[in-house]
Amino acid sequence: MIVPDSRRKWLAAAVPALLMLALAPLALKRLGRLPETPPATQAAAPLPESVPASASASSAGELPHINAARAMQYVREVVAFGPRPIGSQAHKKLEAYLVAHLKGVTVEHDDFTASTPDGSFPIHNIIAKFPGAKPGAVVIATHYDTLMRVKGFVGANDGGSGAGLLLELANQLRGAKRNRYSVWLVWLDGEEAVRQWSETDSLYGSRHLAEKWQKDGTISQVKAFLLADMIGDADLNIDREQNSTAWLEDLVYQAASKLGYQSHFFARRLAIEDDHLPFAKAGVPVADLIDFDYGYNNVFWHTPQDTLDKLSPKSLEITGEVLLETVRLLDQK
Repeated sequence: MIVPDSRRKWLAAAVPALLMLALAPLALKRLGRLPETPPATQAAAPLPESVPASASASSAGELPHINAARAMQYVREVVAFGPRPIGSQAHKKLEAYLVAHLKGVTVEHDDFTASTPDGSFPIHNIIAKFPGAKPGAVVIATHYDTLMRVKGFVGANDGGSGAGLLLELANQLRGAKRNRYSVWLVWLDGEEAVRQWSETDSLYGSRHLAEKWQKDGTISQVKAFLLADMIGDADLNIDREQNSTAWLEDLVYQAASKLGYQSHFFARRLAIEDDHLPFAKAGVPVADLIDFDYGYNNVFWHTPQDTLDKLSPKSLEITGEVLLETVRLLDQK
């Protein structure tokens, strides 16, 4: 994801303008000036066993609640694969891990070859579908790849947190009989730039999937697209993202307020270029749930310091619960 130049002023209400202008460039999405010292490498974790349907929701009208400890364990297992850029062996192993976890679920694959500044790379979007009786679907998405050009970047928050949370959402949705909208969980690939963020070097998976769904008519079924990115930060502060659909952001805040989590949402506004944009351009209502303040002045973002010790199971729980409550509110529309 990237912050456009026109939206760099984050803290205008709290920080004098001159100081703000001095600090804001440090928060740009693709600086290219990042540390090169890798952290200790972790061994890949074993594949998880599928959660039985009895552990999932059975109520036709209600969605269950997040198991925060289990969600955090999934994040640990994702991060244990190490750096996971497209084309890497760790990326392939993670893809297999995700698919293995979805055993017994209807899974679709959007596989293609992306042309990048560094040549061609295979891209694999993974779509898990949980059917409902009401026509239409709510999409909850994240990305699972990591940055390519930072040594030792394991992406605990940026890539890992969303990937792990969606695995827990899959546990909760598996076996549920919904009389409302279907829910589709989407692990998007190739979000990160291969060289430097641009319209053509970024969002490879989401651009392709949005285009594919437009061509085959699937896009008309999508009632809302909810994106979870960088949502594991122990100091959770979800931004009100200005490229998102206003009424859907309002619904997210309504969900957060109903659950008592409003203090973690929308204290500031900024625009982010992220995986929701291709779907917004296709006419889908979108909301990007993102905490783009990862450490003081975003200091941990896109560095080898993006590690598990910066995350909290509670943050995963809050984000997951708000996503589920937003789905409930959408079901009522």
